[in-house]
Amino acid sequence: MRTTRRELLKFGALAAAAAALPSFASAATPTGVGRATKPLKILILGGTGFTGPFQVNYALARGHTVTLFNRGQKPSPEWPGAVEQLHGDRNTGDLKALQGRKWDVCIDNPTSLPFWVRDAGKVLKGNVGQYLFISTISVYADGSKPGITEDAALAQYKGNDAMAETQETMRADLEGLYGALKALSEAEARKQFGERVTIVRPGYIVGPRDETDRFTYWPHRIAQGGEMLVPGDGKDPVQIIDGRDLGEWMIRLAEASTLGTFNAVGPEKPLTMDAMLRGCQAVTGGNATYTHVTPEFLEEHKVEELPIWVPSKSNPYAGYGQVSNARAIAAGLTYRPLATTVTELMVWFRSLPAERQATLKAGITREREAELLKAWHARKDA
Repeated sequence: MRTTRRELLKFGALAAAAAALPSFASAATPTGVGRATKPLKILILGGTGFTGPFQVNYALARGHTVTLFNRGQKPSPEWPGAVEQLHGDRNTGDLKALQGRKWDVCIDNPTSLPFWVRDAGKVLKGNVGQYLFISTISVYADGSKPGITEDAALAQYKGNDAMAETQETMRADLEGLYGALKALSEAEARKQFGERVTIVRPGYIVGPRDETDRFTYWPHRIAQGGEMLVPGDGKDPVQIIDGRDLGEWMIRLAEASTLGTFNAVGPEKPLTMDAMLRGCQAVTGGNATYTHVTPEFLEEHKVEELPIWVPSKSNPYAGYGQVSNARAIAAGLTYRPLATTVTELMVWFRSLPAERQATLKAGITREREAELLKAWHARKDA
């Protein structure tokens, strides 16, 4: 993915302005967006998390009417248009606010539990024309092989009662339950809403508003400069998708009444770990140098905190960097340039409080990195 000189210059201007921003324009109206041929009434379950605001603003720019349903625990951005807000709690089955209402489309963003879909179906079945469910590539039973398509076998639930699973029980066994419960949630969606279902399976979602810091770790670390520990040989494939590309595509799927199942991974063409890092460095600057260490070294030193990267060989998740996105691209999924994502991610990140910037939620500390680099060099020099 080529980074243009204009995009590099753009970062400098944006970064200089970031300090003056009270917050990144996370709910900014997309520019250059035409009006949809047919306005829709769209219900979004959630809507104030990561990708939800991008869906809302794109929908408003396209001329749709938007209703949000959530617990009201997160502050909503200042929308550039009227947005109806309904409150309830899917944990307790409180969906009274949705009763007796009709929408053309329902987008279900936060669900990972089958009973949430079941309860939504009790209220919304027959009252929405299309149900779009955000799932995950973690639903696949075998993530070790490249080229995973939407038709691959899904993870099997091995618990006693899937409908009794809660957020607490799932967190207690996240690796063992998450993918299987998402797969069951997909099945429940089809049970409740029949053929009028669209399943979207993203991988790593990145860009402005990403509070996980999984991708942010890399451009932030590169900007600090110096010798940097990089996992693998740099040739391992990685896949990321900008949250805005995902959110806006969801609205276009609704407009086209597109049904089916899609892997929402990016970018459009293969991306290696080193290519991703070079793209980040071209935008952020920094005199970082890369020291590649082997997966065996990382395993020996019990390093599990380096995000995005997955070894492309002999790993149960090796295929996660090479999931097929051909069907999604054919259905209209498009991608921003990596330089744009990195530029605007870092503007958003640098607008956060200093304490937040100083404590990333992913990656390794500089102290831990220095220890590992010392051990790596000692091993090579021995």
